[in-house]
Amino acid sequence: MTEIGESQNAYIGTDIFCEFLEVAIHCILYTRELYPAGVFEKKKKFNVPVKICVHPEVLSYVTNTVDSIRLLLKENSVFKVTVVVVTPDHKPAERFVFEVARPTKNIGNDKYLYRLEESLRGFLLKLSITESLLKTLPEDCTWTVQVYTRESAALAIEQKQHLKDFPWILADERETTLEDAKMIPLKAVNSDYLQV
Repeated sequence: MTEIGESQNAYIGTDIFCEFLEVAIHCILYTRELYPAGVFEKKKKFNVPVKICVHPEVLSYVTNTVDSIRLLLKENSVFKVTVVVVTPDHKPAERFVFEVARPTKNIGNDKYLYRLEESLRGFLLKLSITESLLKTLPEDCTWTVQVYTRESAALAIEQKQHLKDFPWILADERETTLEDAKMIPLKAVNSDYLQV
């Protein structure tokens, strides 16, 4: 694959990952019952019925979060995004981890993105059944998104906040450390466009 082809695939991969991440965040919010079921509407994404939160503030927060992550992904500065469910006493209860990497080689020919869509569909279906694999959460949990970047990217974020009304802040250790953590792998996606 040529350098132009790799660059174009990386750009396409960034957009696809961001669309997927936005849907995945909504799926987590719904399956982990972080908001009442009444604020979610059924929509179809990646050819899968999913629940999307339609509360204006939640929708805006998720969109702004993903838009900020998109800018960092385009600079190849993100290696992990986590959605953290936080207990009322501000301790992480669960972390949904999305490790991100650019493809290292041409994995195949998926010109029309059929295989990629199929992989992401499988990922969303697995995500929708996580409630059966996890413990019940305590009442009044909240959530946050954490982005793992290189230190240079973190400094650049502080210097040029792209969304002035949506600043990123450094997470402290108690927000990132989970006690007695168990990992439940859900799915891996490897394509010409992205690796998750």
